[in-house]
Amino acid sequence: MKFSIGDNIVLKRTGEEGFVTAFIDKKMIEVEVAGTVFPVYIEDIDHPYLKWFTEKNTAKKKQSPMMQLPVEKPSLRAERLAKGVYLSFVPVFRTDEMEEVVSQVKVFLLNELPVTVKFVYDVRIAERGLFRHEGTLHAFGNVYLHSIEYGDMNDQPRFQWTLTDVAHEVNGVEEGVLRIRPAKLFEHITKILQGSEPSFSYLLIEGFSVKKAPVPPPKLEPVIRGSKIQGAKTHALAAAKSEVDLHIEHLVGDPKGMTNAEIITIQLNALHRYLHLAIAHRMERMVVIHGLGKGKLRDEVHAILKATPEVARYKNEWSGKYGFGATEITFRR
Repeated sequence: MKFSIGDNIVLKRTGEEGFVTAFIDKKMIEVEVAGTVFPVYIEDIDHPYLKWFTEKNTAKKKQSPMMQLPVEKPSLRAERLAKGVYLSFVPVFRTDEMEEVVSQVKVFLLNELPVTVKFVYDVRIAERGLFRHEGTLHAFGNVYLHSIEYGDMNDQPRFQWTLTDVAHEVNGVEEGVLRIRPAKLFEHITKILQGSEPSFSYLLIEGFSVKKAPVPPPKLEPVIRGSKIQGAKTHALAAAKSEVDLHIEHLVGDPKGMTNAEIITIQLNALHRYLHLAIAHRMERMVVIHGLGKGKLRDEVHAILKATPEVARYKNEWSGKYGFGATEITFRR
């Protein structure tokens, strides 16, 4: 079925009407419905006059039940993404000397959860901000955020995001950073050119976690060098570490049989201990190794650092030694 930019369309699934705003590839186009722009598969839309014609014929068939025709089986459509919130990327191609090349990448936020989500979205290359947007996305909705030049994508921009469950205050705020390596980006583009999928998506969260009670820091006994406290024993200040590994096997002898809650409590208590020692020793920097996993430990570490006044800043960036599995902390002097 052929469409042109500006043509009126109707969504087969909901019956809502809109119009075509752009072409993405042979399978997908971009439409605007009720002020919202989003991509759809061509097979999921019709011209409005087909809807009107179908409605008229349906009314006539109800008057003559003996003339009913066999019901046509619905055509197969692409499956929805699994439950969660995603950043979806749709490459825009142009023809350059008889060859298709990517000129831009359109970025969409997809909400496949049954709850309304408030989001803060910020894109940066080094210290340069490219785009920032805040808004609310209803359940099972999607929103077009912006377009980014393909050359900027090769510079590995940082897609920073924060998500909040609007209706349930017991749920915590989820946040993180997405970076796509050039090799992985090239792999996605190659698959799209081969016709497997018109876009590629990254899962940000599978769902919201319930807020956890803050873990109290261990009590530190006062230490005064060169003097004694009346009625109390003085203790030598334990040595600080410039690199702290929070992997559980480095903290306990045998972690077998321990629950996830017990493990993360031990890890956060270790973080508090070495964080306070670093502050007491007036260290300038410290590296905390938390690994990758699902990012839960990293998020807990960042929450503690954010709430510590002595921490000037922290960053979780790629390095040859740790990859993305460590956070570097800089303390206030």
